[in-house]
Amino acid sequence: MEGNRQARGIAILRIVVGIVFMMHGGQKLFVIGIHNVSGFMLKLGIPLPHFFGLVVTLVEFFGGLALLLGLFTGWAAALLACDMLVALLKVHLRGGFFLPAGFEFVLTLLAANVAIFLTGPGRLAVGRREWP
Repeated sequence: MEGNRQARGIAILRIVVGIVFMMHGGQKLFVIGIHNVSGFMLKLGIPLPHFFGLVVTLVEFFGGLALLLGLFTGWAAALLACDMLVALLKVHLRGGFFLPAGFEFVLTLLAANVAIFLTGPGRLAVGRREWP
């Protein structure tokens, strides 16, 4: 029974975090635009800002989709955790802990991705044999 609860719990976490990243990646892809994401990367002093603007956008959108479905979960969670670590260090740390400028949300997403990476996708994952 305990294993089922844990598997369902991590699946809920994975699905919600996947939706959050898909929405943020989609916003960058379809609303903000790669050019503006790249300009933001340039202001932050990120090397190869156009390349990394594109990478961050695609990682957030397709990584979020992968988490949502439970496909390539370890890879997606690891890449999204790296994304959040850079966001924490380069953007949000100087804003203090609390939102709107602080790092509390980014830290939560970083921890969630590390947890997903360590535990696997849980139940209801396309990439698992547990799929009902």
